[in-house]
Amino acid sequence: MTYETVASADGTRIAYEVCGSGPPLVTVCGATCDRALMRPTARALGERFTTVDYDRRGRGDSGDTLPYAVEREVEDLTALVDAVGGHASLYGHSSGAALVLRAVGAGLPVDRFVLHDPPFAPDDPAFRGESRTFAAGILDLLAAGERDEAVDRWCRGTGMPGEVVDAMRATPRWAELLALAPTLAYDLAVLDSVRTGGAVPEDVARRAARPGLVLVGGDSPPFMQEVARRLADLLPAGALRVLPASGHVVAPEVLAPLVADFLRG
Repeated sequence: MTYETVASADGTRIAYEVCGSGPPLVTVCGATCDRALMRPTARALGERFTTVDYDRRGRGDSGDTLPYAVEREVEDLTALVDAVGGHASLYGHSSGAALVLRAVGAGLPVDRFVLHDPPFAPDDPAFRGESRTFAAGILDLLAAGERDEAVDRWCRGTGMPGEVVDAMRATPRWAELLALAPTLAYDLAVLDSVRTGGAVPEDVARRAARPGLVLVGGDSPPFMQEVARRLADLLPAGALRVLPASGHVVAPEVLAPLVADFLRG
């Protein structure tokens, strides 16, 4: 698959693909993902939109510039939106939804946006404390160069069954995860996991004044459903939709029509 690049504000080259036709839509992936994993969803949405599927910085064919800051990822999105005409809608999944929220709250020229299963922490001090401890452990492992252990702990700590993790080690996917391992720190920064334990950024949500839909799977963890309700209430023009019999990952052919219905107003 061919790709194009755009220069972010700090000069970092961001790789992206465009498919479909219609109003512009940028898809934003979550942790341990790149544009290749988002491609089926982007293509399904491409039946209704001109979709921009990109590698977040540090992933795939995109570059990276240190030190990292969440603001740089917002600038990456700004550059992509500029490249497709200066305005777009946004769809973000998991920690990508958290990045979309921060971008809209920062004033990115967005028509509408969708936050799908944003993994912020619920309003529970114990939960946030565990999130801080988990995040600090991942960062310590990355700082020590222990990518394998960091990925293993991330997968198990985010709910993947141990037997699935063990089986994945024998597949090419494990090498892909090791290459993406440094960007786990970026997702933890987007969620503000170390400082706040991943608490819902209420001030950011209140500034995200464009029409926004919070999607959550009916089979997603209960904390995600609680977070989804809180975010929908905080957004100035927010709505909530629960997807019955769906977990954290939804088949593109199921997801795309729901996203399209909202984004087209």
